[in-house]
Amino acid sequence: MEFIIWSILAVLLGVYVFVFQFLKGFNEWYYVGRLGKTQYPLPPGDMGWPFIGSLRAFLKAFRSGDPESFMHNLFSKYEKTGIYKTYLFGSPCVIVTIPETCRRVLTDDETFKLGYPKAVRILTGRTSFHNLSGSEHKRLRRLTTSPINGHEELAGHIDMIEGIVATAIEECASMKKPIELLTECRRIGFQVITNIFISSYCKTINISSVESLYNDLNIGMKSQAINLPGFAFHRGLKARKKLIKIFQSILEQKKAEMKANMNSNQTEAKKDLMDLLLGVRDEDGRGLEEEDIIDLIIVFMLAGHESSAHISMWAVIYLSQHPEVFRKAKEEQVEIVKRRPSTQKGLSLAEIRQMDYLSKVINETLRRASITVSIFREAKVDVNLNGYLIPKGWKALVWNRSVHMDPELYENPKQFDPSRWDNYKPKLGSFIPFGAGVRVCPGSALARLEISAFLHYLLLNYTVELVNPDCPVTYVPTARPTDLGLARIIKVT
Repeated sequence: MEFIIWSILAVLLGVYVFVFQFLKGFNEWYYVGRLGKTQYPLPPGDMGWPFIGSLRAFLKAFRSGDPESFMHNLFSKYEKTGIYKTYLFGSPCVIVTIPETCRRVLTDDETFKLGYPKAVRILTGRTSFHNLSGSEHKRLRRLTTSPINGHEELAGHIDMIEGIVATAIEECASMKKPIELLTECRRIGFQVITNIFISSYCKTINISSVESLYNDLNIGMKSQAINLPGFAFHRGLKARKKLIKIFQSILEQKKAEMKANMNSNQTEAKKDLMDLLLGVRDEDGRGLEEEDIIDLIIVFMLAGHESSAHISMWAVIYLSQHPEVFRKAKEEQVEIVKRRPSTQKGLSLAEIRQMDYLSKVINETLRRASITVSIFREAKVDVNLNGYLIPKGWKALVWNRSVHMDPELYENPKQFDPSRWDNYKPKLGSFIPFGAGVRVCPGSALARLEISAFLHYLLLNYTVELVNPDCPVTYVPTARPTDLGLARIIKVT
């Protein structure tokens, strides 16, 4: 009897191994073998199982608390070539991890275009930065750069940001129970971004309801594009339709107001970003279409509060875990306030640009947290990259997390150490939290401004006690403590 049981188990094991090898072999043939003879070899790696590819290995690593193990397994299996083929996120792709190669992919717009997954492309809109390329992308970029990142525009946001930050932190400190840092940073970020984009119209919408819609949109973008009830992508589509309706209504009201002001010669109120986008014109006198503006606002408002909230949370966590760093950062803020003229009220853009040490804290947070795992591109043609072929239509995944955690670039990369930025000029492609080239994140300066103002007020007047200092971190879909940064904010008297 025992012999029969072992025989059955052996047969089942053999069938499993056969099926496993057959399916992997089929996937390899389907994506690699069918290419036939190529001028250059494909990078090392394997395509995994049909439809799944390397997703199981990716999720296993990122759910284990050691996301770097995903790339380390590739390094140990295929040596550290810095370029690997696989099937991931629904597409055949090549992962790149060497700074020079990453920079090439991010800056070579002749051979690479954006390659975001289908869910992202649909939920960000047809005319968003995520979908446009070539001359239309350049035109859109040219028209929007100044309204978002211009010196005058950034300076004009500081008073508003300062007021929101000061009030929010004071409220957190007054609570009798611990707060979730990520939740509160999201709330602050959303208040800031809605004021920047739609100003006085903030009072005409339900902020918490809109924030909930953005949460559904964000989760939908990180899911499979399955448009069936119960799936995250389906909820994301519904959220997008509701957001379009909200912003379309505001846009129509603004256009009516602008027309009324022109007819009556009334002085216009201070413009928000939607006003500026309505008014921009290119060299041919063409402005942005309503669809352009709405797609831009949906994406900017999502990125503008979600990314800055995660970075702000991680900066607070790292500062609270490293008292010496907290002390040095606080001393710098105290000195800045001491040098402030008696006639000046509140922060200025010049002061933020004097925050040398805090800038290093933010850089180190961006490096260490690496909240975006990869930047997506797609080969427009067959590309020779470091002697390896990236076939036309394949994705090129710039694995910035691996770059930022490379011990050859950053000594003791898991250590949070702002001093590593003292007189340090990172080699091109080795520090890419906002991407690189013409597609670098257009809101990066605004995000740093918001984070700097938040940390300025926190460091000056408060301390932070983490409730669970050793709380485990989850990395799917974005790196965050499982308790969302549960902490007490304590006012310094």
